[in-house]
Amino acid sequence: MTSSNPPFSTQMCRYGMAALRDAADLIRMGQTVAITTETVYGLAADATNPDAVARIYAAKGRPSFNPLIVHVADMDMARSIAHFSPLAEQLAARFWPGPLTLVLPLRNDSDIASLVTAGLSTIALRCPAHPAMQGLIRESGRPLAAPSANASGSISPTRAKHVAASLNGRIPMILDAGPTEQGLESTIIVPEDSSIRLLRPGPVTVDMLEQSTGLRVTRTDNGKVEAPGQLSSHYAPAKPLRLNAASARSGEFMIGLGTMACDFNLSESGDLTQAASRLFDALHRADASPAVAIAIAPIPADGLGMAINDRLIRAAA
Repeated sequence: MTSSNPPFSTQMCRYGMAALRDAADLIRMGQTVAITTETVYGLAADATNPDAVARIYAAKGRPSFNPLIVHVADMDMARSIAHFSPLAEQLAARFWPGPLTLVLPLRNDSDIASLVTAGLSTIALRCPAHPAMQGLIRESGRPLAAPSANASGSISPTRAKHVAASLNGRIPMILDAGPTEQGLESTIIVPEDSSIRLLRPGPVTVDMLEQSTGLRVTRTDNGKVEAPGQLSSHYAPAKPLRLNAASARSGEFMIGLGTMACDFNLSESGDLTQAASRLFDALHRADASPAVAIAIAPIPADGLGMAINDRLIRAAA
């Protein structure tokens, strides 16, 4: 298995049919492509090719015990990879395509490379809504393993320039389709017999899940890595990050919410959807500033605030 990447001259290509075909050619050749999704930019590779998957881990410097999400074009592709319970079918019908990842039993006859699941008997699946990622899956004809397109543990990318700053020279292509819409990684859940277990909060909130199914959503930590985004330290800027700050201290870059003095405001109106879409961009700006540290205002814990606070706690760890 190839476990390291040769040095690349990374191409930045504007999204369009010609660039999409070139990206699909790279995928079929076993290479990696950074591409927009509705959540964050992903680093995509053929999930059935162990060498291609190894190139994701090598480019990111990602630990091999951390599994990857596989992106599929539709339910037919998804059912060829995992077993769907009636609840999983219901959730997929309601939230796919979209920012919800389901952790499901892996089919024995699946062609998914074992490195994708990090040796687990389950697999994390998502059907993305963004036309660029959908187009790459369909054009390449492959399910795509695609973690966030950044060095492991660092701030997730919501713009192509974020990817270039982190992975330039490590990957052959970045397909630029503009800034992402959601700005936070997908919600990850495990559908169980009579409940839903939340592994990572995201744009699909607990209220949305409970209202659509009538089931309770629980959040338990069994100490095992079952899906991406569960490591205690993750999404981290290079500079120290102080949470729940009412104002900036000397030398800090202040990220605000609502009406307040700050260097970058996530949302002057306090809108959490806008705040989520701008969070990682704010952290990238703060990291690139002359400031020696970063401070961020308190974020409400309800609704989408749960996902924002989850990322911030891991970023500050």
